Amino acid sequence: MSTESPAEKAAVRGKRADAVRNQRTLLAAAAEVFVASGVDAPIRQIAAKAGVGMGTIYRHFPTRADLVAAVYQHQVEACAEAGPRLLAEADSPFEALRQWIDLFVDFLVTKHGLADALQSDSDRFAALHTHFLDRLEPVCLQLLGAATAAGDIRPDIRPYELMRGIGNLCVGRDTDPRYDPRRLIELLLEGLRRPAKS
Repeated sequence: MSTESPAEKAAVRGKRADAVRNQRTLLAAAAEVFVASGVDAPIRQIAAKAGVGMGTIYRHFPTRADLVAAVYQHQVEACAEAGPRLLAEADSPFEALRQWIDLFVDFLVTKHGLADALQSDSDRFAALHTHFLDRLEPVCLQLLGAATAAGDIRPDIRPYELMRGIGNLCVGRDTDPRYDPRRLIELLLEGLRRPAKS
């Protein structure tokens, strides 16, 4: 039986909540740095962005692979949670889809460095990829369904195809500064629209 007083239990819960918040802040900062500079960005750059010391990062994530995998999971969850929120807040289901795809592209930019960062742990990479599909495909389906029901887009678009196509357009972004996948993704999105009736 616990001998902690209610005040002590509340203090422990408060510390845990603070730790979770701090970790989320750190992961959000790392995600921003990875999107801008790649997964090989210096840890000190991430620490500066998060407003923490480098020791704090290493305490939570002893290796770069640990950090990259945690950022990957954090971004999957953020992307999954954003879908319903965007549907509720955006001007139209199509606009919600467009904004969600923008978040998805940020995520994919980070994801492309994941395989290299986890090259010695292929099982971990496979598990993360399965988690990615399990969490994001239903969200994409929900967004597509809402946009179809509103008459914004054609009804024959499948979520896996769309996600895979956007992923393919993002390949090469890191190695060619002349290539901006977002321009082509915008064209792809316009191609999803239902033709206007004459």
